[in-house]
Amino acid sequence: MKFKNYKYILLLATGLAVISCKAPAIEPTKASLALPETFASSKDTNTIASTPWKNFYKDRNLADLIDVALKNNQELLITLQEIEIARNDIRVKKGALLPMVGVKAGAGVEKVGRYTSQGAGDASTEIMPGKEFPEPLQDYTLAAYAHWEVDIWKKLRNSKKATISRYLATVEGKNFVITNLVAEVADSYYELLSLDSQLEIVRQNINLQTNALEIVKVQKEAARATELAVQKFQAEVYSSKSKEFEILQRIKETENTINFLLGRYPQEIPRDKTSFLSLMPNAATSGIPSQLLANRPDIKQAELELAAAKLDVKAARAEFYPSLDISASYGLQAFKPSYLFKLPESLLYSLVGDLAAPLINRNAIKAEYKNANARQLQALYNYERTVLNAYLEVATQLSKISNLENSYDLKSKQVDALNKSIDVSNDLFKSARVDYFEVLMTQRDALESKLELIETKKEQLNATVHIYRNLGGGWK
Repeated sequence: MKFKNYKYILLLATGLAVISCKAPAIEPTKASLALPETFASSKDTNTIASTPWKNFYKDRNLADLIDVALKNNQELLITLQEIEIARNDIRVKKGALLPMVGVKAGAGVEKVGRYTSQGAGDASTEIMPGKEFPEPLQDYTLAAYAHWEVDIWKKLRNSKKATISRYLATVEGKNFVITNLVAEVADSYYELLSLDSQLEIVRQNINLQTNALEIVKVQKEAARATELAVQKFQAEVYSSKSKEFEILQRIKETENTINFLLGRYPQEIPRDKTSFLSLMPNAATSGIPSQLLANRPDIKQAELELAAAKLDVKAARAEFYPSLDISASYGLQAFKPSYLFKLPESLLYSLVGDLAAPLINRNAIKAEYKNANARQLQALYNYERTVLNAYLEVATQLSKISNLENSYDLKSKQVDALNKSIDVSNDLFKSARVDYFEVLMTQRDALESKLELIETKKEQLNATVHIYRNLGGGWK
């Protein structure tokens, strides 16, 4: 008879397994966007991304600022806590794979009606000759218990692997924050140096314009110039002095930007203010596009998030299958404390195995599975977008570096020509061979060309910073 019962239970369990195993197939996902073999015609595999930032940024003041930022920047510190959260999530998933074991101690009291099946049974039962169950009935328990979900379909293991992938993705996210932080500090530092150089040029121009103003005043007294010329030169001096204060404000704002990145209150940024135009950008060796997959933290982060999403789909698919739960308990139970340790009468134990499978109304499971598939596709598209963006960023910066180099050479020649024209215009003005308007325009053009030259130099240096970041440098 018992054998027949077991046979029926086995047949039922088999039926549950067969019915519930009608799970949808996993949709294949594979990145379809292939990287080009080269950025241009070169196939040189040397890339500046492999250079540590301390070797790439040779300015001692800049290196010190970056070092402080990597220790104190709040965004980076927030990211480090995200890594700690992800690490704890792994511990949670690992714990789900193991049996949950605990101990419990309890005490209670129960009074049931005499005219109930339990009350009638207790009243007619003797604990020992002449002794009935006490009323109300007390209950004392001291036991250990365990529960374990057997991971027969790898649902829990896949979930743990997905969590590990997300933890590794947060690590790459931290590296991406570092890469951008290093670039932001360098960008702002070169911006500050360019403003210092612009301030020096404007102050030199103020001296030049002031001298020209004095000459015009003398010429007016000698009836060789008019009041209009005096006022025009005076207006140029005021304009340049106004520009001086604008630059001073921008310097202060840039210093505060750097201090914010360094996680500190405003203070002066140490720097060399005298040699900006003599700074030479680092050589930009880009390597080949496939190296981006190993060097760019955002690409590796997107790749790990895609791997986690694929594992989530497998875990969601396993919800369609039967689950096997095992529960057990072992301990002591009695209605009186003095009986609690009388063995074997007070001994209790249990062992239960449950095989459960969803048969009807599986809409929630189907919906979660479809969501997991959709999130997997999102992760795939995000990965392809990240790779495409990385390639385009590098290609754009390489083109910019080349064009800025040509532009800087031409602007340098323009500045030299206008510097000479200032001397020529002054000499001609003194000999009354040109009017004041030509002198003013020459000085204005020279000032603008010098400021443009400084701006181009800054863009050159920033382009080098950006190509280093875009190739994946700065976090190693």
